[in-house]
Amino acid sequence: MAKQNFGMPNMGQLMKQAQKMQKQMEEAQAKLADLTVSATVGGGMVEVIATAAKEIKEINIKEDVVDPDDIETLEDLILTAVNEAIRQAEELSQNEMSKITGGNLPMGGLF
Repeated sequence: MAKQNFGMPNMGQLMKQAQKMQKQMEEAQAKLADLTVSATVGGGMVEVIATAAKEIKEINIKEDVVDPDDIETLEDLILTAVNEAIRQAEELSQNEMSKITGGNLPMGGLF
């Protein structure tokens, strides 16, 4: 008696699809390293530039915000800008990866 498939793909097809998706994901991750986001806070006093792979590339601080008697404000601005840049990078990363996965990322994403 012949085996019935019941519409399920064979293991070879699944492996080919998985390999194709893996290659696409590797290409997308390389692309993410080149895409950048920029977050500015304090009316442009602090700017953070990061890659979509969440690597901080630059922190730019306007001279006016540097006050030796108020380091806490500068620290808060930097922290806020870094967190916003990371949030934007994560969003960009998820958007790029969802193009490959059709929006079906594993729990916790890829990074």
